[in-house]
Formats: sequence, structure tokens, C-alpha cells
Amino acid sequence: MPNRWITLALLFAGLSSASADWPRFRGPTGDGLYPPRADGKPHGFPTTWSEDENIVWKTPVVGRAWSSPVIMGDQIWMTNATEDGLKMFAVCLDKATGKKIHDLLLFENKNPEALSNNVNGYGSCTPTVDGERAYVHFGSYGTAALDRTTGKVVWERRDLPCQHFRGPGSSVVLYKDTLILSMDGIDVQYLTALNKKTGETVWKTDRTTDFGDVEAGGKIRGGGDFRKAYSTPNFVTVEGRVHLVSAGAKAAYGYDPDTGKELWKITYKEYSTAASPIFVGNNMAIINTGFGKSHLLGVRLDGNLKGDVTGSHIEWDIFKRIPPLSSPVVADGKIYTTSDLGILSRIDAASGEIEDHLALNARFASSGILADGLLYFTSEEGDTKVVKPGAEMEVIATNTLDDGFMASPALDGNSLYLRTRSHVYRIGK
Repeated sequence: MPNRWITLALLFAGLSSASADWPRFRGPTGDGLYPPRADGKPHGFPTTWSEDENIVWKTPVVGRAWSSPVIMGDQIWMTNATEDGLKMFAVCLDKATGKKIHDLLLFENKNPEALSNNVNGYGSCTPTVDGERAYVHFGSYGTAALDRTTGKVVWERRDLPCQHFRGPGSSVVLYKDTLILSMDGIDVQYLTALNKKTGETVWKTDRTTDFGDVEAGGKIRGGGDFRKAYSTPNFVTVEGRVHLVSAGAKAAYGYDPDTGKELWKITYKEYSTAASPIFVGNNMAIINTGFGKSHLLGVRLDGNLKGDVTGSHIEWDIFKRIPPLSSPVVADGKIYTTSDLGILSRIDAASGEIEDHLALNARFASSGILADGLLYFTSEEGDTKVVKPGAEMEVIATNTLDDGFMASPALDGNSLYLRTRSHVYRIGK
């Protein structure tokens, strides 16, 4: 794990280092891990709370949006949207007080595409932040860079096509001077990098997936529903070279983040992939394949990654109790993943062996985090399960709030920042 922290620190050297920020979906390394203190002492995150205990502040955010909070300095950013998708916002809260600094109407849509499901909303893409700007994204409805101090729009793009059908969901990530967007719809599937200072396109790469869904007469099965994905990419350095790893429908890819060139891919049968790739050191990628029958794959990372490596680099493939939505967490060489029906599994990362499982009695769409040696999982019912990982997994606390979770937690200092369907909380002692 230390090597991965060093790699990511170098990779994102352009980001602010003034505090242990949470600048993107699932934190600084995109895997739900909060960086340890240099002195090895615990940060002191709370393990118990309720509506009447350890609540520093609670702020209503009215709308239907599941984007997770991101944190830089004294600000917390997230997106919001009306339930009908007619209006889309960027919201900034003061970290100390929870008061709204900005509540900015960015985009208005005359005829937003119907969601065609009761799970997603129009504000599910988590923004990202750097020292100067917040970058917010609503899929094809619009992307904008905002001055973090004034809230002024520095640039915006509304010309990137994608028919999301069930709503956008992929979050944006920063790499050097670019903002990388994932656009996996029923009509087009591509990644694109925008100059973060100007919004101009730096590169655009189409997926090369053979979806196998074209029927007789040229009709596409399910109207293209099996071509969609909602996953957020992540970065890993393999033998000195940075790979942008992105999971889509039917295939996951490694790209050169400087040029967008496809380096390698693996293929599978599943679609509507939502979980982000995570890594065990720099030697293995853990990829969730999505809907259908969800599989979790261990993909070996080495200098021989080139072309289609499905047959050569998938070390293991498991499918029991694998969730279709939430991303896993790695701790001490073990993978922890919560099924949508509330079963926590511990999987050995080297072998793919399912070593144990534990019933959490809740449903999970959001992704877990690891801090101070403990796992935190937020449920759709409003409970946060705090779990001690290891050979004897144990639920040490169940903390209940008034509303449920679709967004994933954020961490900073010694506080948790939780977004329920209706409020944002700062949880602290």
C-alpha cells in the first residue's frame, strides 16, 4: 500500500496539498482509502452517531441527486438537480459550518430524457476539485469549470453527445492539466479529455467493444440498453507507465491518459457497469463487470498488457454475492464488498478465494470507505455499518440517520461527510 500512495502523490502533484482533502469520487486515490497519518496515529474518526449525537452540522439539499461530496480546503462541493431534470445546480458548503456558499443554477433543459428507472437521478456524477476550480458534470447535459471563490463559470461544454437513457452516472477525474469524462450511452461510447483551463478537447477515444447485440435487420437488442455504463475510471502505474483503467459495458480498458490511446482490454458478458476499478498495489486491478450476473475479476498488471488480454491476464473470476453497483474496498490484501442484499464478503485478493461473509441486514448502492482501520458502509435505509475487518469480521456500530444513502461518504481531518437523499451531515466528535 505505501508504494501506491507514493505513486498517486506524484501523479496528482498538481493538486492542492494544504490538507488531507477528498477531491474526487472515492477520495484521493479513487478507492475509498483515507491516507494514514505520517506518525501512524489514528485520525480519530467517530464510530458512533445519531441525529442527536456527534452531529457537527446538518444542511438540507433539496432535489434528487446522488453525487458524493468532494472536499478541498474549507469547501465541500456536490451537484444537485430537480427531480424532473429541468434544472441542474452546483452546491458549495462551508466545511466548518455547513452554510451554503454557492447554490448555482448552471443548466436548464427543456426536454430532458426520461430516466426510465426509479434508481438514478439527473445529478449522480460526482464533481472533482483542485486548488482553483470545481469541475461539475451532468453527462451530455453539460460540464463546467467554476471558480471556487466566486462561483463564476470559467468555461462550459454542452456539445458532448451521449444518450444516457437511464440517466448519467460516471464521475469526472483530473489528470495533469486535463479533465477526463466517460460517456457510455445507448448510442455512443467514448472517453474524452478536456483542457481543464479552457475546456477544449485534448483527445477523444471511442470504445472498441463488440457488444454482440445487433439482431437480424440491424436492430439493436434492447434499444442499446446493453451498451451503457456508469463507471468512473481510475489510475495505476504499471512498470513506470500510468494507465487509465475504465470499465464499460462488456469490456474494461487500459488507456494512455496523455493521448487516449487504447493499451489493452478485457471482455465479459455484463453491462451497465457502475463500480470503479480499484487496485491491489500496482500489480492487480479489481474490476466489477456490472449487471446481468455481476462478476468480480482480478486482472494481473504487468509489462505484457497489450491488446485483448482476457485469456492471459484474468487471474480469477468470482460471482457469488457480487453487487452490481457498489465498488469494493481493499485492506491488508483482502477485498471487502457489500452485495445489494446486504452481505459483506471478504475475498483474498491474490487468489480470489471468498474467505468469509457477514450479514449486514441492509441494502447498499453506495461504496464503502476505510479509515483508521475500520470499514464504513452507508445503506439505502439510512444506517452506517462500522465494521472491523480481518479474520473475524465484526460490526462494531450501526448508526442511523433519518434518510437513506445513495451517495458515498467523504472524509477529511477527523470528520465524515455524509449525503443522504435530503441532507448533508458533518459527523464529528
